[in-house]
Amino acid sequence: METCIIKSPLGFTKISGDEEGIIGITIFNSEEKITDIIPIELEDCVHQLNEYFEGKRTQFDLILNPEGTEFQKKVWDTLQTIPYGKTCSYLELAQQLGDVKAIRAVANANGRNPLWIVVPCHRVIGSDGSLTGYAGGLYRKQWLLEHESPYKQQSLF
Repeated sequence: METCIIKSPLGFTKISGDEEGIIGITIFNSEEKITDIIPIELEDCVHQLNEYFEGKRTQFDLILNPEGTEFQKKVWDTLQTIPYGKTCSYLELAQQLGDVKAIRAVANANGRNPLWIVVPCHRVIGSDGSLTGYAGGLYRKQWLLEHESPYKQQSLF
């Protein structure tokens, strides 16, 4: 497995993967050494993440290979159907998966998403519209949703 660390507007991001796909994308607060030479298996992911942060990409086109249960993978696949700039609630996600009683299991799978941003768990909010639970911190979730918002605040000067 190959890994690299890049700097993003939200902190240091570790990407791991191999020829079968991207296995993990995680964000962390501590300062880490940025990778000088990106492994070829991770180049597309780094490029697409940079485009996302520059506002040039709204969808990712990567081969993903996360580790998880079949149910978790089903939730993560469904998360990828939430359009850029849109949100849905945990209840709506459970409904989309066909079982409203599975809302807690859906929330748990969402919280265990190993593919930060690429599998957009940040687009899932509470039924009342509140920003709830985000492993990377609610300030990052808010930043990501504002970044994706079609109504970005323009500079006054």
